[in-house]
Amino acid sequence: MLASVTAINFWAPAYDIAHIALIVMACTALGVFVPDLLWQRVDRRVLGAPRPGNWPRTLTKLLGLAGSLGFVAALYWLFPEYYNGQDFYGHYWKALGAVLPLWAVLAVPYIYFVDRRLQDPEDSLWQLGRWLQLNWHGLSPRVIGQHLLGWVVKGYFLPLMFTYFCRDLDKLLHYDLNRLHDFMGLYNWAYDFLYFVDVSLVAMTYLMSLKLTDTHIRSTEPTMFGWVVAVMCYEPFWSSFGPHYLHYDNGVGWYRWFGQYPWVYVPWGCAIVALLALYVWATISFGARFSNLTHRGIITNGPYRYSKHPAYLAKNLSWWLISMPFMISENPLDSLRRCVLLLFLNGIYYLRAKTEERHLSWDPVYVQYARWIDAHGALRFLNGIPGRLRGTPVSQL
Repeated sequence: MLASVTAINFWAPAYDIAHIALIVMACTALGVFVPDLLWQRVDRRVLGAPRPGNWPRTLTKLLGLAGSLGFVAALYWLFPEYYNGQDFYGHYWKALGAVLPLWAVLAVPYIYFVDRRLQDPEDSLWQLGRWLQLNWHGLSPRVIGQHLLGWVVKGYFLPLMFTYFCRDLDKLLHYDLNRLHDFMGLYNWAYDFLYFVDVSLVAMTYLMSLKLTDTHIRSTEPTMFGWVVAVMCYEPFWSSFGPHYLHYDNGVGWYRWFGQYPWVYVPWGCAIVALLALYVWATISFGARFSNLTHRGIITNGPYRYSKHPAYLAKNLSWWLISMPFMISENPLDSLRRCVLLLFLNGIYYLRAKTEERHLSWDPVYVQYARWIDAHGALRFLNGIPGRLRGTPVSQL
């Protein structure tokens, strides 16, 4: 990914940022999928020995794919956020114009190839295709509903993450390296770079949900509450809710308070960067399986060896360090109020963690993993806190 950004910055600085982002995403995908396919052989987890090809079933799945895309396109047409948001989502629409024709061409051989090797070829894509053919006998409404919910997740998060990715990529390509002459310049660069790495990988994962690479969606969050606590943390919902109800920051940066005290200033900034690095490490550990609101495989490596929610812990702790100075102000009641607001935001992420645990507990592998974390994880000392304060362990769900 870094090599692709450097090469593009040198050889093609005038390219449209949306097309540059697609090139970087392609390089990122190669870096993730080539080792997985060649050395980890992740395809063997889903695909078996080849069978004779079945073109009628393949065509039915292609119809299901067209129906899935049409479903998302209908939502884009319906909601003003998308058809009035041409400026915000402009890079995304350009990228779709480049990707969709290629996607349409590759879909035929890909679906035919995978269909010949699936252990259960009559999957959700096939069921949706049969439903669109009005052949409803033996279909599962739950399977089709889960399939469409998965496409809602893709349709909602992909434009957001790709837009953020383009913004951060453009900032990185045009970063003023003269700002790196002091610690604050290095801190700002590290802060921006870490979030760039995060969104670059995440944007790719929403696009590359494939059974061939074992990164497909197994299930999607089924409850309205789980969806609400997740999407309220993202645009356009956060800008409507957060500034009015959870605006805890007073705008006074930590560096203004500690700038005259180098013995605090540098370690404090390093601690924030370290927490962000932990957050990004958690994202990287997913490989191409990261996705909000869906189950795409149980991750037990990286920081997930020590905690079920290292990303949430790191992000929320970083917010306290970034905004900690508001706890020391001339008005103690105002400081208390801001602390309570930040605690409310922490509570939203706690609810996100709990709804994710409940969803993933459908998978016995996750239940086994959660029990191991409860016994051996870095936060196992919290097991002694009463359940009504700590929350019910996922192993008991």
